[in-house]
Amino acid sequence: MTQPALVHALRGSKLATELSEEQLHLLAGQVAFRDLAAGEVLVAEGKSDNHLYVIVQGALGVIRNAGSPEPVTLLTLTAGDLVGELSFLDATPHYAALVALGPTRVFGLEREKLEALLEAHPQVVYRVMRAIVRTVHQIQRRLSMQSVELTNYITKQHGKY
Repeated sequence: MTQPALVHALRGSKLATELSEEQLHLLAGQVAFRDLAAGEVLVAEGKSDNHLYVIVQGALGVIRNAGSPEPVTLLTLTAGDLVGELSFLDATPHYAALVALGPTRVFGLEREKLEALLEAHPQVVYRVMRAIVRTVHQIQRRLSMQSVELTNYITKQHGKY
């Protein structure tokens, strides 16, 4: 894909929140589009991946036991969502598969390409990492709220759920 298309996709993502125009163009040179067909697996359950993905269009299902008779969809991610941020940071295997729920386009940033910018462009790396931390913080906050809501529900039901 062309550089302008990558710049446009990156500009619309959470990764670009704090980037200057020059930094945006620099980072766009490090990312690449990937198009997925419905049902195509972006990252398999139990596999680690060195990419941080951003959904440009379409949707990805976070699915346990994908391809088995009893898959469980844990979450649906849509345009603008960051995908694989924790595995990108620490190389841990994915708890669930990332599966395209229809035609989906993502762009990916390899960990090594971001790390290569560290010495010459530390502010770009810092700002990308801040965007990742903000996303993880939002996920953690949402999970905490859901935990409280579930605890309240169980308490109100006197443990009968």
